[in-house]
Amino acid sequence: MFRNVQGIRFVLVSVLFSSLAVRGETGKPSVSGSVRAWETHAEATSFQKTARYNETVAYCKRLAAASPWIHYETFGVSPRGREMPLLIASKDGLFDPDRARKAGKRIMLVQNCIHAGECCGKDGSLMLLRDMAIHKKHVGLLDHTVLVVIPIFNLDGHERFSAYSRINQNGPDEMGWRVTSRNLNLNRDYTKADTVEMQAWLRLWDKWRPDLHIDNHTTDGGDWQYDLSLEWGADERMAPSIVKWIQGNIDKDMFAMLREDGHLAMTYFSMKNGTDPTKGIRSGAFSARYAHGYGAIRNRPSILVETHVLKPYRTRVMATYNVMKRTLEMIGRDPGALGDAVRKADVETSGLGASGKPLALSAKSTDEGEPFTIKGVEYSVVKSDVSTMDWITYDPTKPIDIESQWFHKTEMEKFVVPPRAYIIPPEWTEVIEKLSLHGVAFERMKAATATDVEQYRLTKPAFAKKPFEGRFRVSYEVATEKVDRPIPAGSVMVRMNQRDGRIAMHLLEPDAPDSLVSWGFFSAIFENKEWADARVLERMAREMMEKDPSLREEFEKRVAEDEEFAKNGWARLIFFYKRTPYWDDTIGAYPILRVTGETSIQH
Repeated sequence: MFRNVQGIRFVLVSVLFSSLAVRGETGKPSVSGSVRAWETHAEATSFQKTARYNETVAYCKRLAAASPWIHYETFGVSPRGREMPLLIASKDGLFDPDRARKAGKRIMLVQNCIHAGECCGKDGSLMLLRDMAIHKKHVGLLDHTVLVVIPIFNLDGHERFSAYSRINQNGPDEMGWRVTSRNLNLNRDYTKADTVEMQAWLRLWDKWRPDLHIDNHTTDGGDWQYDLSLEWGADERMAPSIVKWIQGNIDKDMFAMLREDGHLAMTYFSMKNGTDPTKGIRSGAFSARYAHGYGAIRNRPSILVETHVLKPYRTRVMATYNVMKRTLEMIGRDPGALGDAVRKADVETSGLGASGKPLALSAKSTDEGEPFTIKGVEYSVVKSDVSTMDWITYDPTKPIDIESQWFHKTEMEKFVVPPRAYIIPPEWTEVIEKLSLHGVAFERMKAATATDVEQYRLTKPAFAKKPFEGRFRVSYEVATEKVDRPIPAGSVMVRMNQRDGRIAMHLLEPDAPDSLVSWGFFSAIFENKEWADARVLERMAREMMEKDPSLREEFEKRVAEDEEFAKNGWARLIFFYKRTPYWDDTIGAYPILRVTGETSIQH
């Protein structure tokens, strides 16, 4: 085997990695090795096993040492002290995002093992990097693109290694755990960013600003002929240029390209009835708490890859390999088109505050289905004498067509007209830190007065009875009111003439499905901190009704029409308390102001 590096020719004669290493001007060793010497742990075990963390890092470092196209670094540390590995692939040695951008390269970010037991993306990524950098296969894929790969995202979950991790999954023999060492699901953490892993990821995103993002998973659910399913956002919540690029590339070609690779792929779906596929399947819009939902809100095409949990591990690894390869091909055939789409998206988002047009914050699936033939397998349903429920079993050796319906249409649910800016009082330090973590630009203000600004009033708060992802979520009703009020020195102004205006809205607008207030970052605003004795309120209630007959009439009507109110003595007294100057009118007042006019702020 002969290889030309920096104009020097080296004869590589050994099949072992360590037998010959000659360094060129790059400082990178040129290392020989047969195909077998470069097998991943999965390949070496006929896809019965996957590598542990230390083995994975060692392979990553070996790739970087062997090829000038591969660079290894870390981008954070897990709660249990494990360094978070990152591989960067560039034929031109462009391992810095600024240099890559200046050279006109597109940047594709791939993440694996966010659910650490779903490890096929890790093995597929290492194989693809190895094939390009060592075996010189598919080398054209890196002509126009820098590939950034997170081999393992959830490191501590990955090392909760066991044969008893994913009860539904067909191999490998042992694997990691779904959640982090804090029992949190990283793929629900994108907006609230409670985990140090997610905080590191967000800093990585802001550093690289990828043009396209892939999140590799393995799904659960029924048995089908499909060996993988895919999902990507392309609706009104996203920048139009990104939607257009997705529709003209991924929507148009991905499934056909994967068929050429021997895969039968489908849009990601779930059964409406878990034991009867004839009742229909549903595909829906994902919010920004999920990886590909978040990428979409940050103005980037973002692909969810879900290999089929019951297919052999080899099949699942190759599925992720081919999705990544085909995506790189799509980028490479017209890299300028993706670059233009991304730039237009950022520019369009920078104008949201001046547009005066409503922006969609959330989407929901509709009940409008259409006839669809599912590529399924034979199944039977019996009444279980153990659970008393219906029990479905499959025979994957017998493929069948199942006539059903596909519910994949969505409609936008919540809309809001973007303000020109948001103002956040300085005491909400955690919220301000989250904005910074998400790349949102802001400025500190001196004391000022806001005129003709909007504030939300959140009423009827309902807190969840049990935690979800470590937090007690809250729902509420939202009303808007105009206010004039002084602004404390040190308050933060978030102007909407910036490329990250969309994520700012999804964090700060209460109606956004993953807003910070819905996750509990503002829960103190719902608490009443001053109180009145009943003896005082009893006297005041009588005096108030004596002076205002219309108030008496309103009270008596409420008693007559509202049974719960009538039976609740404290509710009766608070009816009057709220109508006194002593009542705290900041209860339920969302502290973030919306600046709607160009001259609303007086310094």
